[in-house]
Amino acid sequence: MKFFRPDADVFVPPPSRLSPAEALARTTHLCVVAHQDDIEIMAYAGIAECYGRDDRHFTGVVVTDGAGSPRAGKFAGLTDAEMRIVRRDEQRRAAEIGRYALQVQLAYPSAAVKKPGQPGVQEDLRALFSGCTPEVVYLHQPADKHDTHVGLFLRCLEALRSLPRERRPRKVVGCEAWRDLDWLDDARKVGLDAGANPELALELVKVFDSQISGGKRYDTATMGRRLANATFHTSHAVDRTTALTWAMDLTPLLEDDTLSPLDFTLQHVDRLRADIASRLRQMGV
Repeated sequence: MKFFRPDADVFVPPPSRLSPAEALARTTHLCVVAHQDDIEIMAYAGIAECYGRDDRHFTGVVVTDGAGSPRAGKFAGLTDAEMRIVRRDEQRRAAEIGRYALQVQLAYPSAAVKKPGQPGVQEDLRALFSGCTPEVVYLHQPADKHDTHVGLFLRCLEALRSLPRERRPRKVVGCEAWRDLDWLDDARKVGLDAGANPELALELVKVFDSQISGGKRYDTATMGRRLANATFHTSHAVDRTTALTWAMDLTPLLEDDTLSPLDFTLQHVDRLRADIASRLRQMGV
């Protein structure tokens, strides 16, 4: 398994003795994200669904190198090169704890993800998507407010659309990260149950000490968001799970190659506007 950048990292967590290609081929749940720790924040439901099972296998892919990560405290003096190593090793540790089938880190700078046509990016993504037939793929969602997340969503869409239709995954979802998705209308929300094994969920996020000690409390924030999603999902029913991650169904973008991701996303925004207007009118406005 070869990738464009020589510093790309391919890791099959022990005790597996499979080759990377074999581990990728048996993947049932695939997550492709921009940064180290995005997997554990966005796609914990997939990790939990595969954890400890012989018939389900989770693979994580991180596309950028972590050099631009904020840093403070004991990490404040690290160079970009040193930070890349720290972030790579943290992601490897998460893959071990979560018992992933495979962890790939493609090591691109963020700038290479934000612009179309950058050498290697689409080729690497296409190779990964081609190397497995997952039941579900977790990506960033197009209404995210992080430029690198949105850029990677578009690069993934380009790579997926380059596949023959029979090779495309059956289900693709875009997960909340730097913009929550509780604003989606309920009929189009995809709820990812993140309530299983809460100790594992917290341990996976806490692996990324370079961020938490560096001033970003992703551990408490991630758990809090999931709890809030579960409780505030509906006002007239009891909670059905203890933790939820919201996602957007992106599968229509693979079923219709003429569907613009911009139009697709703004249709969701238009539904929110219509729902707000309808509710206000019902109440007498």
